[in-house]
Amino acid sequence: MKVALVHDWLVNYAGSERSLHAIAEIYPEAPIYTSVCDPSRIKSLAEREIHVSFLDKLPGARRNHSMYIGLMPLAFERMDFSGYDLVISSTHACAKGVVTPPETLHICYCYTPTRYFWDFFHRYINDPSYFGILNGIVRLFAPVILTYLRVWDRSSADRVDHFVAISDYIAQRIRKYYRKNAVVIYPPVDTANYAIAPHLGDYYLLLARLVPYKRTDIAIQAFNQLGLKLKIAGEGPELGKLKRQAGPNIEFLGNVSETDKAKLMAECQAFIFPPEEDFGIAPVEVMAAGRPVIAYAKGGALETIIEGTTGTFFHAQTKAAIIDAVTRFQTMTFNPEAIRKHALKFDKSVFVQKISTYVQDRYREFQRQ
Repeated sequence: MKVALVHDWLVNYAGSERSLHAIAEIYPEAPIYTSVCDPSRIKSLAEREIHVSFLDKLPGARRNHSMYIGLMPLAFERMDFSGYDLVISSTHACAKGVVTPPETLHICYCYTPTRYFWDFFHRYINDPSYFGILNGIVRLFAPVILTYLRVWDRSSADRVDHFVAISDYIAQRIRKYYRKNAVVIYPPVDTANYAIAPHLGDYYLLLARLVPYKRTDIAIQAFNQLGLKLKIAGEGPELGKLKRQAGPNIEFLGNVSETDKAKLMAECQAFIFPPEEDFGIAPVEVMAAGRPVIAYAKGGALETIIEGTTGTFFHAQTKAAIIDAVTRFQTMTFNPEAIRKHALKFDKSVFVQKISTYVQDRYREFQRQ
């Protein structure tokens, strides 16, 4: 079976790239097709055979690929998959739009229907922070471009033979926007990288890219009032503004190494998780270290966190809701071993077994057609 993998872009190494990496390990001979690639930022994936589109040669594409989102459909449709038996696209944007021959099975591992085409559309076109220095020009044309992309996105979903969603939450969105059913296979988490610590620190932890939808601002507001120690790991365009909002009890750590991250997670009192996420790998990582999560009760968190056993929820993205949840948390007790045992259900080995079996079963069916 000749296999090709497709990914939206390879310019950083985050949750979707970790999933792609796990899939690539199942198919070690499969080349990877993508729009743009910065080999210096994708760790061991750079060792693979990687084919890039014409976008990779355009000015600034590796640093700011979103400038060329209007050309992404063309970039992926020009890729030739003649001779492949199986194409697996790994996508939250345009990679699923590849055109495959009739004799090629296309399975899409979908992180989400593209947010800024669909449920983030009005937020995207109305928020100047999304466009940076090109704000005026891009905002003028963004509604027209995104309307075209939304139509293309819906029609290109029909080219996929089978969708696999990263959570039930995303499977619902696939049904809503693409009118397709999807099975759910949770993304891989390297739980072996985390362990229960013998001693705890006196701090709470938040780890995230510092962008508006992560809602780090309300966590800062809550901990300013609570007076408890909060460590914030991560960087992003909101860093300066958030630092100005934070009191002396809040420490910004910047980007941390994987080793430091594991230690911070293992020794925190609890992990603060204010965003609505499609899945949320960080909460599972901290649970693999035996620590509970205080999370917003929406999105993928509802599928990974068990109230009273592995954490607790707050039900509004507000300062008051976080204060109430942290205050309630301080009266609760948790079993670190039970928390870690729950996290092991999302281990990378589980993902590899499930995705391998699913692909094999779908390919056998495809051959019998």
